[in-house]
Amino acid sequence: MAESCYVRVLFLLLLVVTPLPISIASPLKLRLSASEVAALEAHAPPPPPPPPPDTPTTYFEVDRPHRPPPGSFGPCSTLLLSHSFGFTYTLPPVTAPYSPPPCLAAAGGRASAISLAVLEWRATCRGVQFDRIFGVWLGGVELLRSCTAEPRPKGVVWSVSKDVTKYASLLAARNSSTLAVYLGNLVNDQYTGVYHANVTLHLYFRHPPQPGLGPADVIVPISQSLPLNSGQWFQINNNEDVESASLAVPANAYRAVLEVYLSYHGSDEFWYTYGNPFNGNGPFREVTVRIDGDVVGAVWPFPVIYTGGISPFLWRPISGIGSFNLPSYDIELTPFLGWLLDGEEHELGFAVTDAQDFWYVDGNLHLWLDPRSAATTAGIISYDAPPLEKVTAVASRGPGNEYYQTTAFRSISAAGWVQTSSYGKITATWTQRFSFVNTNQVREDTEKTVNQTTDAYSGVHVTDHSGVAYSQEAEQSFPLYIYQGQVNQTSNDSFTEETSVQLRFEEERVAAGRPGFWSRSLSNAQDSAVDVRVQEGDAVGTSWRAAQTYRYEATDGCYYRDVASQGYGVVSDHADEVCAKGSPAAGRAIAGGAATELGGDAAAAAGVARLSS
Repeated sequence: MAESCYVRVLFLLLLVVTPLPISIASPLKLRLSASEVAALEAHAPPPPPPPPPDTPTTYFEVDRPHRPPPGSFGPCSTLLLSHSFGFTYTLPPVTAPYSPPPCLAAAGGRASAISLAVLEWRATCRGVQFDRIFGVWLGGVELLRSCTAEPRPKGVVWSVSKDVTKYASLLAARNSSTLAVYLGNLVNDQYTGVYHANVTLHLYFRHPPQPGLGPADVIVPISQSLPLNSGQWFQINNNEDVESASLAVPANAYRAVLEVYLSYHGSDEFWYTYGNPFNGNGPFREVTVRIDGDVVGAVWPFPVIYTGGISPFLWRPISGIGSFNLPSYDIELTPFLGWLLDGEEHELGFAVTDAQDFWYVDGNLHLWLDPRSAATTAGIISYDAPPLEKVTAVASRGPGNEYYQTTAFRSISAAGWVQTSSYGKITATWTQRFSFVNTNQVREDTEKTVNQTTDAYSGVHVTDHSGVAYSQEAEQSFPLYIYQGQVNQTSNDSFTEETSVQLRFEEERVAAGRPGFWSRSLSNAQDSAVDVRVQEGDAVGTSWRAAQTYRYEATDGCYYRDVASQGYGVVSDHADEVCAKGSPAAGRAIAGGAATELGGDAAAAAGVARLSS
């Protein structure tokens, strides 16, 4: 078969594919072309019992279901947009007018009436197409960053459901707004897939509304404005780029949190594979957040692998962690209100350390306002952001054998005070600490491994005249292991190519203060592998498998799922919401009404946002 010379899909060969537009999730390596995917599928193992003719394959990302708090009613579902994304590359985002659904007005009309808001993206596609990155914005505020599924000739279907309750003030705003979706797709004789998508908002309500409890009062977009012929994200092309927006913070703000969205593309889609610091700028990346040029926070990203990355078979039908719902990251800016509350405009910007072409980055500034004051005053107490520490060690062990290890460390801390009319003088401290280690190893030119772990700590502590009002600490760990090598080799042209990926998202969060105590832990582990059998230079068979374990335990409930697939079929799937003895949910009866009523995230927002004694 002519395609056989391209089957080594990971690190040892560069795959030559049709040049693609910048909006897709595909670089020009670590990829299979459409013809290669078709050739390998022809040698896939027999599928499970066939569904009815022309039934599309369902792809899914493992996540916990969204449950409204006790006492809620709903849902009220509103179709926000329905569109078929054909050739959309270089065209403006698809838009639709938005105003709060009538059911929200019937429930009181205020953001505090919303107990749970879920944004659902549901789409189908048939034919041949690459994965595409897309974003959903409301009034310039990004609600969802995602990657499409790669289709099959008979079609695929997938959906994403995201908790967007923290945008309640935006969803309830009485002034009309614009929903924008950008999905840069290319359709031609070779890539025929058109993405047919619906975007729906599901709202649940509490009765009566609870004033004084809820997410931010105002959300300011740190993104590009319409009209434009791309997404509303900023594009960062190299290590020197800094993209920013000017903003003036409302005079009565007393808390500020910046939410950062990011994704990486082109030459940097597989940044963690660049072991050699002289090739691709090495394997380390960070997004820095800057106020008027000063670094005030950082994001060390979770390594999301898109649905066509490395080998698309790895993610069929169980998609990679974060691929359908890319994570966002929070930076506490409350200590810096002493800089921002001076009545002047300031530049809030983003940069990417060691970046190559290119990254999409934007942000949402969540602000809480003092309801009893037209203006607060603030000052900064301390600020420390030492330079990044990064070291790369190189070891060569003869021809065809290389070893690279890169380590990095970073810490950022700040403290500031805000004088309010409602809560008196409050003091906020913010700390970030990061560590990173990456090894890239090549053995005998036929085997390569990537082993990487990113660890991150963040903590925010808020005090007022009577002591600790609120405190939250989070620890995250992102292990990644990739292997690719040849086994069962009988000649230079006959062997089995093995590719495997192990990816984990680990997180622990604990919060305490007058709103009560809550905690949550998430362990999300995925192990995927694909084997390609090659005889005399031709691919003669392929098989793939995946297993994933998702364990969530929190004050407001638990969720567990263990799922495995072989080829396109799910061979085992077990899920339950029973909390194990000793889990955080076992103590939720003594955690305080806020945690029980609002759930973990909402209670956290309420705890910092409303410091009533």
